[in-house]
Amino acid sequence: MTTNYTLISEARCQTGESPVWVAQESALYWVDIPAGKIYRWQASFDELSQWQMPEMAGSMAMCATGGWIVAMETGIYLVQLQSNGASTHEKLADVEHPTQPMRFNDGRCDRQGRFLSGTMFNDTKAGKSVGSLYRFGNDNQLTPLMGDLIVPNGLAFSPDGCTMYLADTYASRQTVWAFDYDVDTGAPYNQRVFVDMHQHLGRPDGAAVDADGCYWVCATDAGLVSRFTPQGKLDRSISVPTTKPGMCAFGGDNLDTLFVTSLSRPDITDEEDPYAGRVFALQPGVKGLAEPQFKNTTIA
Repeated sequence: MTTNYTLISEARCQTGESPVWVAQESALYWVDIPAGKIYRWQASFDELSQWQMPEMAGSMAMCATGGWIVAMETGIYLVQLQSNGASTHEKLADVEHPTQPMRFNDGRCDRQGRFLSGTMFNDTKAGKSVGSLYRFGNDNQLTPLMGDLIVPNGLAFSPDGCTMYLADTYASRQTVWAFDYDVDTGAPYNQRVFVDMHQHLGRPDGAAVDADGCYWVCATDAGLVSRFTPQGKLDRSISVPTTKPGMCAFGGDNLDTLFVTSLSRPDITDEEDPYAGRVFALQPGVKGLAEPQFKNTTIA
């Protein structure tokens, strides 16, 4: 299935990830991981702003009390973005990586407002299964939930919060798993294969869940965003104008726009893939869910 798309900014990212729609600002935020930048596109003015972080920034979530939780290389930060392009960064938790160099990657909040994010070895081609999924909650503790991950991605939650999805993008894994999720403790269990992406086009990258409980995942290398039903059946695929979509998120006034970030590649020229690294807006024909905010009563 193909669809019309809108190119929403001139920013070209190395690795565009973690798009978050903020309704009260009518704005989309996202990160460029290797560049350590946070971008904001304000729809009303078609205006782009950016902020430089002190480290690579893998993923982020808006705080209910203001500011942003950002998972970087060495831990979890509270970031305040100022209108003049300046920002402040307070480290809330350190992460103990088993080797170096490593960083956080894909992440988001569960439906209860806890922040989850996965770590990975920086050189994805190395195939090192040293990554872990962590939870950062109201106790200000960074808790490891599972290990043996190579490129953790595709983290998402069902509308009722009782199912967690997690993917590993690496070619030998190329799988999306589903877990039962304890909404009281924030613990995933009962891991099973949700989608074996070896049976479909592309490798699983970032994802989002719509209001019907269907799982939308960026199929990197295939230039697709694919929708799977809660039973793991491929429902449809939408083409994007670049080979490596990175992550998707619902937004817009009615949460019926699907925003898609993407990656650029040093081995591919602008002429071969002119829209690599850009952010697109699609109209998928369904509505999404508002992104949960991080809830921590200890953060002012």
